[in-house]
Amino acid sequence: MSGNFRFLNLIKPVMCILPEVEAPDRKIPFKEKILWTSISLFVFLVCCQIPLYGIATSKSADPFYWMRVILASNRGTLMELGISPIITSGMVMQLLAGSRIIDVDQTLKEDRALFGGAQKLFGMLITMGEAVAYVMSGMYGDLRELGAGCSL
Repeated sequence: MSGNFRFLNLIKPVMCILPEVEAPDRKIPFKEKILWTSISLFVFLVCCQIPLYGIATSKSADPFYWMRVILASNRGTLMELGISPIITSGMVMQLLAGSRIIDVDQTLKEDRALFGGAQKLFGMLITMGEAVAYVMSGMYGDLRELGAGCSL
């Protein structure tokens, strides 16, 4: 392999499809920040109440109760996974960068953007992995009872 290979260069082709929030070009007033924060909180709270399609609600004890409190998740809703994929991807990427397993120079704007993109992509992969693990482990009931449509 070439000595110029960098893990972050693998992210470049995917960067164009990853969602990104641009920095504002003006100073945002405090009231506007409060407004958008309130809207975000409202959307989060609404998502915490919308049940997942196709699963039977269970009154049994939740094995992840204390984890849900910490990771802002809610059993059987759109917020089932909470913030765990975001937190996990951020921690793993920081550990990889801190231990020099991946080469990233935080002083370079391009490297910071690629590193952020890698965190987003890794977060999406973790989300898919956790969702598959929840379904396959029987968290929502027996796979035969759920059916293929609800399992997907």
